[in-house]
Amino acid sequence: MIGLIAKKIGMSRTFLSTGEAVAVTYLQVEPNVIVRHKTKEKDGYDAVVLGVGPSPWKSRKGKEHTRYKLEKEFQVESLTDLEPGKTVTAELLPLETMVTIHGTSKGKGFQGVVRRHGFGGGPASHGSHFKREPGSVGMRADPGRIFRGHPMAGHMGLMSLTLKHRPIVALDLSKNLIGVKGPVPGPAGSHVFLTLEPSPKK
Repeated sequence: MIGLIAKKIGMSRTFLSTGEAVAVTYLQVEPNVIVRHKTKEKDGYDAVVLGVGPSPWKSRKGKEHTRYKLEKEFQVESLTDLEPGKTVTAELLPLETMVTIHGTSKGKGFQGVVRRHGFGGGPASHGSHFKREPGSVGMRADPGRIFRGHPMAGHMGLMSLTLKHRPIVALDLSKNLIGVKGPVPGPAGSHVFLTLEPSPKK
């Protein structure tokens, strides 16, 4: 199953045929160009590498080349009709199909335990010196250390996330826009990777 590279535009809402209002994230599918192949004979599996944002350049000898802003490999069952140079568009993902979305969440920098782990903190009344601190984290003489994985302040966000079974509820092929139900990781303008899920076997 081939996938697509898409750019997150933003969130809105749409109405289903039943009248239900659902949150939707709009993704723009730029022309995905098949850059190259990977074959079972050479690499051990069949795959295609898609690229978006082409920019031509010339080597010292004057030979023209094309580099892409972003490339992503997708493993496929067959390389039939997937020649290098072919363009893949949003037509690959019709309405009501299920997709798997892979992206990177928003980075939020260094955060304390109250925001990062939801600690309650101390009393906020007058005279208290214990407000948004984690409190005591020490141990006794045995074992005399802090166990690995203890919730403490640190870097938050910027994590690789994968969301499965997300239906496509809106589609505008004239603008290469698709609407996925629910939120999608990452800020507006970031790229995500979509993979079409196989239909369930009856």
